[in-house]
This record gives sequence, C-alpha cells and structure tokens, in this order.
Amino acid sequence: MKIFWLIPFFLLQDTEAFLIKNAKFNLCLQASPTNRNLLLENCNPESDFQDWFWQGDSLVNHGTQSCLSVSGADRVQTSLCASTGYTSWDCSNSLLSPLGTSQSYLVANRKGVALGDVRGLKAQWQDAADRSVCEEKTAKAGHNRYFPAALTSPQVHEHTAGNAALLLGMDQEQLEELLWFFRREDPSTWNYSVLALSLAAFILGLVLLTINIVRNRKRKIFMSRNTEQTPLQAELDAKKALIPVQEYSPAQPQKQEPVPQNQRPGEVVVQWKDGTLTSLYTGLPEEAI
Repeated sequence: MKIFWLIPFFLLQDTEAFLIKNAKFNLCLQASPTNRNLLLENCNPESDFQDWFWQGDSLVNHGTQSCLSVSGADRVQTSLCASTGYTSWDCSNSLLSPLGTSQSYLVANRKGVALGDVRGLKAQWQDAADRSVCEEKTAKAGHNRYFPAALTSPQVHEHTAGNAALLLGMDQEQLEELLWFFRREDPSTWNYSVLALSLAAFILGLVLLTINIVRNRKRKIFMSRNTEQTPLQAELDAKKALIPVQEYSPAQPQKQEPVPQNQRPGEVVVQWKDGTLTSLYTGLPEEAI
C-alpha cells in the first residue's frame, strides 16, 4: 500500500496547470497560438492555451511556453520567459499586479486584458473551481519547499509534515509512515541480495554455456562419423552391382546325353543301370519282310 502513496509525489508536477477565469465575465484567459496577444474565451479545460502555471513569480502558458508580461504602459501580452521584457507578478486577494507596483492590476475588458487601477470583479481572477489564483501560487510554493525537504531529511518536523500532508490529502500518521519507508539509511540487505542474484545468474550462464559446448562437440563428432561411413557404403554398393548375374541365377539343367550315332530313327533305346544300351524292340529289317 505504501507504493500508492508515492504516486502523488511524481504526478503532482503534471497537475499544477490551472485556468485563469475572470470573476466578472466568467471567461478564461487564453494565449494566442499565432501571436503574443491575449484573449478572453469560454473556458475549456482541455485547451493547452488556457492552461497556466506558476513558475516562481511568473505565470507561464502551457501551450506556448511563454510568460505573461507587460508591454508599454498598460498593454499585457505573452513573451519569452528568458527575454528582458518578461514580468513577475504579485498575487493578493485574487488580484494580479506586476511585481514592484501596487497601483495597477490585470483587468479584463471586452477586447481582452490590460493594466488598470480597478479593484472590482473585473480585476479578480479565479481558477475553474472558483478559487483564487493566489491559492495556486501558495500551493506551488509549498510543494517546492516542503516535499524535497521531507523526502531527503532524516528528521520530520511537524510544520513540514503538516503542510505536506495537507497538500497530499494525507494525515500526519500516513505521511510519517511513508517517509520512514523511503528513508532507510542501511541498504546492505538490498546490496547483498543484488550481489547474490548476480552471482547466481553468472553461474547459471556458465552452466548453460558448458552444456552448449558439449552438445556442439557431440554433434560434430556424430556428423564426422556419418561423413566417413558414406564413402564406404557407396563403395560396397558399387561392388555388389559388379557381381556376375550367374551367381544369382538358378542352377543350370543337366546336359542331356547325346544320342548314339548308330541309333536308327524311331528306335526306342533303353539305358540299363550298368550303362549298356539296348534296343527295346528287336526285329527283322524291313528289307527282309
């Protein structure tokens, strides 16, 4: 929960811009984006040219990043904050007057704004919540004064903590707890933890590197063995292709015995076990018949 209280410390700078509304006309002071003139327009919180913020004693426009300044006797316009004509303003009772003078004030009229000695509603300026623009300056000054001191000082003074708590909307106890949480002076535990994590990450990296190197070596050895076996296999296949076909053909049939030359056509000859050949039919020759 403490981290949520830290957010306002960093977001407060972005919420300092406010509208400057005239109490008489209910129109807001707007810087012209094309020239240095000032206009009174209907209030539009989303317009950057109607957003103003205090920077010291200067009023800076958020849209043009220029300062509200006095030109001539009674003319008011915007100018570069680093220029010599830039003006600081004193704010009291919703009245804006150039710093160092107490007889002229920023007054609204139908044409725009100018300096005048009027102290009525035309010279009173408020924000969108109808609060005096002087309260915005006080709040900004309190923020710039108390927050850095409260966050860096090892001692919390009652006055400082009270103003900071009022600005953030926190009570005294919550602010003291927040300051104590972010004001620890002994970072040894955190340093040792980071050192241990760094060492563990280093060791894990070495282990992973070693495993990777071993696997790469095994893969290279396996690939080299396959490369050596490939030519031998190809040579064996070539030798098998050159083997004569006769070795794989079935057995040739036995050669038949030649027919005796004195055997006559149509005569039946019988071969006995002892190898002798005799004619099956014996008879007289045809001439004798």
